Amino acid sequence: MLFSIRPIRRFSVCCPVTYHAGLCESQGIVWNLSVNGLRLSGDVPLQVGQKCSVTINLPNQPSLVVAAAIVRWVRGQEYGLETLVADKQTYSRVEEVIKQLEQDSFESIE
Repeated sequence: MLFSIRPIRRFSVCCPVTYHAGLCESQGIVWNLSVNGLRLSGDVPLQVGQKCSVTINLPNQPSLVVAAAIVRWVRGQEYGLETLVADKQTYSRVEEVIKQLEQDSFESIE
């Protein structure tokens, strides 16, 4: 497997997620998040190239809804998804969540 550095940093999270692939509604956990994608594990398998919608249930905040994402990689029951379609409000909220995660990780180093 070829190693490459991501141009956009992902941040560790642990949030429940619901994803819809075709007619199936599935449950899982989001393990990391960026403005361009996420890593999740779930109870219904996905395949590389498959498209799905994702609802991330953040603690003490409204859910984030990604209207369309595509599966870029699969490792067992873990999946890397790239965001294809989300409204501007969702992108703004993801950026806010990431800024908070950045601040929290910086403060934990100090």
